[in-house]
Amino acid sequence: MRMEETVAAVNLVYEGLDKQIATFQGATSLQCKIGCGKCCFKPDIEATVLEFIPFALHLYKQNMGNQWLDKLDSIESTMCLLLNPVREGSGLCTEYPYRGLICRLFGYSARTTKYAKRELVTCSVIKTEQTGAYAKTIVKIEAGLDVPVMNQYYMQLQSIDYNLTAKFYPINQAIKLAIETVMQYYTYENPTEPAHV
Repeated sequence: MRMEETVAAVNLVYEGLDKQIATFQGATSLQCKIGCGKCCFKPDIEATVLEFIPFALHLYKQNMGNQWLDKLDSIESTMCLLLNPVREGSGLCTEYPYRGLICRLFGYSARTTKYAKRELVTCSVIKTEQTGAYAKTIVKIEAGLDVPVMNQYYMQLQSIDYNLTAKFYPINQAIKLAIETVMQYYTYENPTEPAHV
């Protein structure tokens, strides 16, 4: 599969997830607190390489791949490099349209328990500051409300490229590997494909 096709396939998964989350939010009234980003401060977030291939291609097209690799090599923090803790506005992610699958799922998705029940995965802020809506959401999920299921979305990504989803890495390492994958693709594997659009 060509790189552009891979990115289009990943973006299609993301678009489907975004729609499902919007429907879920509408049915539950759960919302992230404006300007929060608390979940992004978790120092041990992991992701697959494929989640950040769209971001890596975006950087490549902007001739910013090497600049980001330098940044990733120079930081010592394990917190996501896309996070800007002093950013003003609705969120702290500097590259929100290119955020990974884990970033999209958290707060509005479920994991499947060993008893095949769906269990909402959300943050402590939603649980403590939206207690009524949270409690009603749990009841609605138990009654069959459609909720994005984490492993189903990871399986969709696996069907696009198993090798780039086979392993989880600390988030900055996943971003770095995604950038290196895109740069290697255009340099060695497909030098005849147009590099910039």
